[in-house]
Amino acid sequence: MALAIFDLDETLINGDCASLWSAYMAKLGWVDGESFLKRDSELMALYSQGLLAMEDYMTFSLSPLVGRSAEEVAHVIEPFVEDIIEPLIYSDACQCLAQHRAAGDRLLVISASGVHLVAPIAQRLGINEVLAIELEEQHGSYSGNTTGILTYRDGKVKRLQAWLAEHAESLDGAYFYSDSRNDLPLLSQVDQPRVVNPDPTLQAHAEQAGWPILSWR
Repeated sequence: MALAIFDLDETLINGDCASLWSAYMAKLGWVDGESFLKRDSELMALYSQGLLAMEDYMTFSLSPLVGRSAEEVAHVIEPFVEDIIEPLIYSDACQCLAQHRAAGDRLLVISASGVHLVAPIAQRLGINEVLAIELEEQHGSYSGNTTGILTYRDGKVKRLQAWLAEHAESLDGAYFYSDSRNDLPLLSQVDQPRVVNPDPTLQAHAEQAGWPILSWR
């Protein structure tokens, strides 16, 4: 038995849930579609280059939620996950999850997206434990701010270390599956790094390090 950790966006699903959610909010009329999606695209391009300040993206992406309750947002995210996300789940990812379950491994999703999106998507995949960016609530509504350490780059390592201590777990024999150069800090911490549909920088690093490279469809 070991810990099997999974990134979410572009790893378990063929897309980025935050950008897909931005497009969904535009359809709902929660944002000015053209300008909001243009800015989202600009910020995600920086992410793919490893140049994004995650604090900037979260300030931007959470602005439409200010003043909305968690219940209101969750009510809308449910059909979003069913209609938009579910068709994008990699079948190879489902097979991998099934193999880890059969081995008795503990499954954990750790993602640089907001927990309001990550948790319901993970639940759709049958994974109940997640580490994601936490959202602040004030007076029963989202404030537009985040709380705690952001699960991004080194922040994933820090949050995971705290989670390991809390749950009396270890990284002995642990797996981590990811597509992104931004996850190199955590990939370097586990015994069994697995690179999935990697970006060019991660591809080159994996080839040099001799890490398994997976092509999920």
